[in-house]
Amino acid sequence: MARILHIDDDVELGEMLCEYLQGEGFEAEHCANPLEGLSRLAEGDIQLVVLDVMMPQQSGLETLKQIRSKHSVPVLMLTARGDNIDRIVGLELGADDYVPKPCLPREIVARIRAILRRSGEARQPAGQAVVLGPLQVLPSKRKVFWHEQEVDLTSAEFNVLEVLAANAGQVVSKATLSEQGLGRPLERFDRSIDVHLSNIRNKLGLTGEAALTLHTIRGKGYQLSLN
Repeated sequence: MARILHIDDDVELGEMLCEYLQGEGFEAEHCANPLEGLSRLAEGDIQLVVLDVMMPQQSGLETLKQIRSKHSVPVLMLTARGDNIDRIVGLELGADDYVPKPCLPREIVARIRAILRRSGEARQPAGQAVVLGPLQVLPSKRKVFWHEQEVDLTSAEFNVLEVLAANAGQVVSKATLSEQGLGRPLERFDRSIDVHLSNIRNKLGLTGEAALTLHTIRGKGYQLSLN
């Protein structure tokens, strides 16, 4: 049973969401102060964090930075509806996905299950390792190596790269990357995939001179291939 930590200064929402999550079969707890949330996360038994962006003590984005400096746990951000900047910055800082507020608990649960399914909590048997020149993708261990050096990817970034690597040389649509990588249908104006791909390019150093290239095929999708 996955344990979920909800960090949000809204105590009433926190209690309601935790009660709903428990009714859906999760273990859930709430921290109204982000520093208390970070301390709780350090205990090591949390499988996913639901993190609000707007908090008076310390912003969710700053809290996300601190989480990513020490932990690889998946993070689902709660953002203000229509605030695209917070969503993009959150994804760039390592959030796995986001849900705009106000939202239904049912939608949060659906996103949580999608993230956990793809990050290994309820995952199907892992696929075969993929080696593309200096790139190694090891699904069974959820590890990526570039020139024999391990690369620190978020859960969502690993999932997206895994889909591209499994289909190396082929064009993969953004819709497919969202469905297979993020575990949800692609939404209109959703830039999550774009940001995750940008992070992957930066972390692997996929410049034009690299042995491997991540191509953007306008109007069709993306292609990972050897140069």
